[in-house]
Amino acid sequence: MNRLEVLKTYKIFIGGKFPRTESGRFYKALNANNEPVANICLSSRKDVRNAVQTARKAQGAWQERTAFNRGQILYRIAEILEGRSAQFVEELMLQSFTKKEATVEVESAIDRIVYYAGWCDKFNQVSSTVNPVSSSHFNFSTNESIGLVGALMPANSSLLDLISYVMPIIAGGNTCVLVASEKLPLTAITFAEVLNTSDVPGGVVNILTGSVEELWSPLSAHMDVNALFIDKASRFRKDIQLAAVDNLKRVREMSADLKTENGQGLAFITAFQELKTTWHPIEKIGGASNSY
Repeated sequence: MNRLEVLKTYKIFIGGKFPRTESGRFYKALNANNEPVANICLSSRKDVRNAVQTARKAQGAWQERTAFNRGQILYRIAEILEGRSAQFVEELMLQSFTKKEATVEVESAIDRIVYYAGWCDKFNQVSSTVNPVSSSHFNFSTNESIGLVGALMPANSSLLDLISYVMPIIAGGNTCVLVASEKLPLTAITFAEVLNTSDVPGGVVNILTGSVEELWSPLSAHMDVNALFIDKASRFRKDIQLAAVDNLKRVREMSADLKTENGQGLAFITAFQELKTTWHPIEKIGGASNSY
């Protein structure tokens, strides 16, 4: 007798938990032969609102953690991903990667997480400045996280692409609501399982699956989202930019080849930072300058 295969249902990830989508809808992810390999949640506008609300609550505490501690947490993500690399290779192969391509993809993703872990406690020193002023003050410009960033993954993006979007956002103390690739969603939710078993606080990264065509609008127009990270080639690019105007969201566009070293760098972190300038007076006592 032929056995009916039970496909895994990949849920969404909000606040460190794996709820089913509020809409109750799903679609089937297909392999290269158009065969179903998993059930994927079709997220709704309500799921976007829930994810944004959760990310906003988590942002303050995440920003206040020391940069060194954030680096430790990112490195722990890489450790867990390394231990589960065989599972990710298998899922990428289900999504039509060859074994060699899948192995390179997973190894590159791990290396990129380690790369951003190393930047956590260094980017502020490198990109901050002491500004020259004509008065008796010190004038410092330092980075401060912009807040909550919405990320929209391209249709054919996979694990390395997702890592390249998420890691620079959270390395700088921001929280993230990410809409995963509709075509290649498997590793996105499995990566959420990695996050859930690491030290990342619930709500720092939230991952939704479903139709980007349906989800770009509520995410882009949400007044509690501070910035957006999108693909430069997105067919919704102009609409997203217009939707972002209402609360002056910063829209950053990914144009680099993420498979190369150009897909990582300090600029990806500082893209989601605000410059905060501080004036510090200098008091002259007995001919000597003292700051207080």
